[in-house]
Amino acid sequence: MLKYKCVIFDCDGVLVDSEPIGNQVLVDMANALGANINLDYAYKHFKGEKMQSCVDIIETLISQPIPKDFIASYRQKSFEAFKTNIKPVDGVVELIQSLKIPYGVASNGPENKIRLNLEVTGLLPYFKNKIFSCYAIQKWKPSPAVFIWAAETLGFKPEDCLVIEDSLTGVIAAKNGGFDVIGYTAHDYNNELKSEATYIFDSMTDIKENLVSF
Repeated sequence: MLKYKCVIFDCDGVLVDSEPIGNQVLVDMANALGANINLDYAYKHFKGEKMQSCVDIIETLISQPIPKDFIASYRQKSFEAFKTNIKPVDGVVELIQSLKIPYGVASNGPENKIRLNLEVTGLLPYFKNKIFSCYAIQKWKPSPAVFIWAAETLGFKPEDCLVIEDSLTGVIAAKNGGFDVIGYTAHDYNNELKSEATYIFDSMTDIKENLVSF
Protein backbone atom coordinates (compact mmCIF):
# COMPACT_ATOMS: atom_id res chain seq x y z
CA MET A 1 0.00 0.00 0.00
CA LEU A 2 1.60 3.21 -1.11
CA LYS A 3 -0.53 6.10 0.10
CA TYR A 4 -2.28 5.00 3.29
CA LYS A 5 -0.84 3.99 6.64
CA CYS A 6 -4.03 2.89 8.39
CA VAL A 7 -7.47 1.49 7.57
CA ILE A 8 -10.59 2.28 9.60
CA PHE A 9 -13.58 0.00 9.07
CA ASP A 10 -17.21 0.72 9.77
CA CYS A 11 -18.80 -2.31 11.45
CA ASP A 12 -22.40 -2.96 10.34
CA GLY A 13 -22.52 -3.85 6.67
CA VAL A 14 -18.74 -3.67 6.28
CA LEU A 15 -17.32 -6.19 8.75
CA VAL A 16 -20.54 -8.00 9.68
CA ASP A 17 -23.66 -8.64 7.62
CA SER A 18 -25.94 -7.18 10.27
CA GLU A 19 -28.02 -4.70 8.29
CA PRO A 20 -30.74 -7.13 7.09
CA ILE A 21 -31.05 -8.61 10.59
CA GLY A 22 -31.12 -5.43 12.63
CA ASN A 23 -33.36 -3.58 10.19
CA GLN A 24 -35.87 -6.43 10.02
CA VAL A 25 -36.20 -6.40 13.81
CA LEU A 26 -36.71 -2.63 13.69
CA VAL A 27 -39.30 -2.94 10.91
CA ASP A 28 -41.23 -5.60 12.84
CA MET A 29 -41.24 -3.52 16.01
CA ALA A 30 -42.25 -0.35 14.15
CA ASN A 31 -45.05 -2.15 12.33
CA ALA A 32 -46.38 -3.51 15.61
CA LEU A 33 -46.95 0.15 16.49
CA GLY A 34 -48.65 0.88 13.16
CA ALA A 35 -45.76 2.23 11.06
CA ASN A 36 -46.56 0.09 7.99
CA ILE A 37 -43.04 0.04 6.56
CA ASN A 38 -40.87 -2.61 4.90
CA LEU A 39 -37.22 -3.52 4.73
CA ASP A 40 -36.59 -1.31 1.70
CA TYR A 41 -37.90 1.66 3.70
CA ALA A 42 -35.55 0.77 6.54
CA TYR A 43 -32.53 0.59 4.25
CA LYS A 44 -33.39 3.97 2.80
CA HIS A 45 -34.13 5.80 6.05
CA PHE A 46 -32.37 3.94 8.88
CA LYS A 47 -29.12 2.61 7.41
CA GLY A 48 -26.09 4.22 9.02
CA GLU A 49 -28.17 6.39 11.34
CA LYS A 50 -27.96 6.50 15.13
CA MET A 51 -30.76 4.69 16.92
CA GLN A 52 -32.46 7.80 18.25
CA SER A 53 -32.79 9.19 14.73
CA CYS A 54 -34.55 5.98 13.67
CA VAL A 55 -36.89 6.26 16.66
CA ASP A 56 -37.69 9.86 15.71
CA ILE A 57 -38.65 8.76 12.20
CA ILE A 58 -40.87 5.97 13.52
CA GLU A 59 -42.62 8.42 15.84
CA THR A 60 -43.56 10.60 12.88
CA LEU A 61 -44.97 7.55 11.09
CA ILE A 62 -47.17 6.43 13.97
CA SER A 63 -48.05 9.97 15.15
CA GLN A 64 -47.55 9.11 18.78
CA PRO A 65 -44.65 8.75 21.21
CA ILE A 66 -42.59 5.59 21.05
CA PRO A 67 -42.81 3.41 24.20
CA LYS A 68 -40.05 4.32 26.65
CA ASP A 69 -38.59 0.82 26.53
CA PHE A 70 -38.50 0.67 22.72
CA ILE A 71 -34.72 1.03 22.31
CA ALA A 72 -33.94 -1.37 25.15
CA SER A 73 -36.38 -3.88 23.68
CA TYR A 74 -34.84 -3.42 20.23
CA ARG A 75 -31.37 -4.07 21.61
CA GLN A 76 -32.52 -7.27 23.33
CA LYS A 77 -34.37 -8.61 20.29
CA SER A 78 -31.70 -7.65 17.77
CA PHE A 79 -28.89 -9.07 19.91
CA GLU A 80 -30.70 -12.40 20.03
CA ALA A 81 -31.16 -12.31 16.26
CA PHE A 82 -27.49 -11.46 15.74
CA LYS A 83 -26.39 -14.40 17.87
CA THR A 84 -28.37 -16.77 15.67
CA ASN A 85 -27.98 -15.36 12.19
CA ILE A 86 -25.07 -12.95 11.77
CA LYS A 87 -22.11 -13.73 9.52
CA PRO A 88 -19.00 -11.82 8.47
CA VAL A 89 -19.26 -9.92 5.21
CA ASP A 90 -18.02 -12.07 2.34
CA GLY A 91 -14.29 -11.63 1.79
CA VAL A 92 -13.65 -9.37 4.78
CA VAL A 93 -11.59 -11.93 6.71
CA GLU A 94 -9.23 -12.31 3.76
CA LEU A 95 -9.02 -8.52 3.45
CA ILE A 96 -8.14 -8.10 7.13
CA GLN A 97 -5.57 -10.87 6.99
CA SER A 98 -3.91 -9.24 3.99
CA LEU A 99 -3.36 -5.90 5.72
CA LYS A 100 0.22 -5.04 6.57
CA ILE A 101 -0.71 -1.76 8.28
CA PRO A 102 -2.69 -0.88 11.44
CA TYR A 103 -6.48 -0.89 11.36
CA GLY A 104 -9.50 -0.44 13.62
CA VAL A 105 -13.29 -0.26 13.63
CA ALA A 106 -15.36 2.89 14.21
CA SER A 107 -19.12 2.53 14.50
CA ASN A 108 -22.30 4.41 15.39
CA GLY A 109 -23.34 1.38 17.44
CA PRO A 110 -22.76 0.84 21.16
CA GLU A 111 -19.59 -1.02 22.07
CA ASN A 112 -21.42 -4.07 23.45
CA LYS A 113 -23.16 -4.49 20.09
CA ILE A 114 -19.88 -4.12 18.18
CA ARG A 115 -18.16 -6.65 20.42
CA LEU A 116 -21.06 -9.11 20.25
CA ASN A 117 -21.19 -9.09 16.47
CA LEU A 118 -17.43 -9.33 16.08
CA GLU A 119 -17.31 -12.19 18.58
CA VAL A 120 -20.13 -14.19 16.97
CA THR A 121 -18.55 -13.82 13.54
CA GLY A 122 -15.05 -14.70 14.75
CA LEU A 123 -13.66 -11.24 14.01
CA LEU A 124 -13.13 -9.99 17.56
CA PRO A 125 -9.51 -11.24 17.88
CA TYR A 126 -8.55 -8.97 14.99
CA PHE A 127 -9.91 -5.87 16.74
CA LYS A 128 -8.85 -6.13 20.37
CA ASN A 129 -8.17 -2.62 21.73
CA LYS A 130 -9.11 -1.19 18.33
CA ILE A 131 -12.87 -0.64 18.76
CA PHE A 132 -14.23 2.92 18.66
CA SER A 133 -17.91 3.53 19.42
CA CYS A 134 -19.73 6.82 18.94
CA TYR A 135 -21.46 6.15 22.26
CA ALA A 136 -18.14 6.59 24.06
CA ILE A 137 -17.82 10.17 22.87
CA GLN A 138 -21.55 10.95 22.41
CA LYS A 139 -21.00 12.16 18.86
CA TRP A 140 -22.48 10.24 15.95
CA LYS A 141 -21.87 10.13 12.22
CA PRO A 142 -22.11 12.30 10.09
CA SER A 143 -19.88 13.96 12.68
CA PRO A 144 -16.32 12.82 11.91
CA ALA A 145 -15.45 12.66 15.61
CA VAL A 146 -15.31 8.87 15.91
CA PHE A 147 -12.99 8.57 12.90
CA ILE A 148 -10.74 11.33 14.21
CA TRP A 149 -10.62 9.64 17.62
CA ALA A 150 -9.78 6.30 16.02
CA ALA A 151 -7.05 7.79 13.85
CA GLU A 152 -5.45 9.70 16.73
CA THR A 153 -5.55 6.66 19.01
CA LEU A 154 -3.96 4.49 16.34
CA GLY A 155 -1.31 7.19 15.84
CA PHE A 156 -2.27 8.72 12.49
CA LYS A 157 -3.64 11.87 10.88
CA PRO A 158 -6.82 11.73 8.76
CA GLU A 159 -4.85 12.07 5.55
CA ASP A 160 -2.90 8.93 6.49
CA CYS A 161 -6.04 6.83 6.82
CA LEU A 162 -8.52 5.13 4.51
CA VAL A 163 -12.06 4.58 5.80
CA ILE A 164 -14.31 1.80 4.50
CA GLU A 165 -18.03 2.62 4.78
CA ASP A 166 -21.29 1.30 3.34
CA SER A 167 -23.70 4.12 4.26
CA LEU A 168 -24.04 7.66 2.96
CA THR A 169 -23.96 8.97 6.54
CA GLY A 170 -20.67 7.19 7.17
CA VAL A 171 -19.11 8.32 3.91
CA ILE A 172 -20.03 11.92 4.65
CA ALA A 173 -18.65 11.60 8.19
CA ALA A 174 -15.31 10.42 6.83
CA LYS A 175 -15.18 13.22 4.29
CA ASN A 176 -16.10 15.75 6.97
CA GLY A 177 -13.00 14.66 8.86
CA GLY A 178 -10.65 14.90 5.91
CA PHE A 179 -10.42 11.15 5.28
CA ASP A 180 -10.41 9.36 1.96
CA VAL A 181 -13.18 6.78 1.97
CA ILE A 182 -14.10 3.63 0.09
CA GLY A 183 -17.82 3.27 -0.50
CA TYR A 184 -18.64 -0.43 -0.21
CA THR A 185 -21.60 -0.68 -2.57
CA ALA A 186 -22.75 -4.31 -2.33
CA HIS A 187 -25.94 -3.09 -0.66
CA ASP A 188 -26.04 0.51 -1.87
CA TYR A 189 -29.73 0.21 -2.69
CA ASN A 190 -30.17 3.93 -3.28
CA ASN A 191 -27.02 4.33 -5.42
CA GLU A 192 -25.86 7.10 -3.08
CA LEU A 193 -22.17 6.40 -2.59
CA LYS A 194 -20.71 6.85 -6.06
CA SER A 195 -20.94 10.63 -6.02
CA GLU A 196 -19.56 11.00 -2.49
CA ALA A 197 -16.89 8.34 -1.89
CA THR A 198 -13.26 8.60 -2.97
CA TYR A 199 -13.45 5.07 -4.39
CA ILE A 200 -16.30 2.55 -4.76
CA PHE A 201 -16.19 -1.25 -4.82
CA ASP A 202 -18.94 -3.85 -4.57
CA SER A 203 -16.85 -6.68 -3.12
CA MET A 204 -14.23 -7.05 -0.41
CA THR A 205 -12.14 -9.07 -2.85
CA ASP A 206 -11.95 -6.07 -5.17
CA ILE A 207 -11.00 -3.82 -2.26
CA LYS A 208 -8.26 -6.25 -1.24
CA GLU A 209 -6.87 -6.44 -4.78
CA ASN A 210 -6.88 -2.68 -5.30
CA LEU A 211 -5.55 -1.42 -1.96
CA VAL A 212 -1.93 -1.61 -3.08
CA SER A 213 -2.63 0.59 -6.09
CA PHE A 214 -4.08 3.54 -4.20
